[in-house]
Amino acid sequence: MDKKFAIFDMDGTLIDSMPYWRGLALEYLKERGIEHVPPAIFAKIVPLTMKESAALFIREFGIPGTPETVAAEMNAVMEGHYRGDIPLKPQAAEYLRRLQRNGVRMCVASATAEPLVRICLGRLGVLDCFDFILSCETVGAGKNRPDVYLQSAQRLGAAPDETAVYEDAIYAARTAKEAGFYVVGIYDESSRENWEQMTEIADETMREFIGF
Repeated sequence: MDKKFAIFDMDGTLIDSMPYWRGLALEYLKERGIEHVPPAIFAKIVPLTMKESAALFIREFGIPGTPETVAAEMNAVMEGHYRGDIPLKPQAAEYLRRLQRNGVRMCVASATAEPLVRICLGRLGVLDCFDFILSCETVGAGKNRPDVYLQSAQRLGAAPDETAVYEDAIYAARTAKEAGFYVVGIYDESSRENWEQMTEIADETMREFIGF
């Protein structure tokens, strides 16, 4: 990667959090007495923001509250993990420090709420690597649209073709690629079935964070 600007996804890219996220919807719904969740629901929420997922749960299961209040409840469940036990991907810190030393300006563009991103990356000691954090919730669109990438690049003062986007999710990588970004596909066990597609879409791929 030889770009001077980089946009990092967090979950599944920098941190090994996808097992926690995969269990969040089921954990949350079970806490509210909903034991039988159609598998199609989990597929639907993959590209959604927390608020969009909350709105879906309200529609599908009649959960009381607003998308904002339900999203806050779900965020509270995850906050304990972000504060306590979700780890960085192996060698991610060293990789970020090398980019930083090489003068690469970086930010995080995540579907996760900005306060949770700061809590987690601060605990893991890499928050200072990034100029800013931008959430899809702040932008108002998930990563099935390029808004969060385009706004991130604008804040970095960079054009898409000057900027590397690091993503583990195939749909997000495709969105960034179609918007003109240089895409670095990151392997995550949660999306291993899409790895072959990722190698076709991304400009380069990494199974782990190593030298460049």
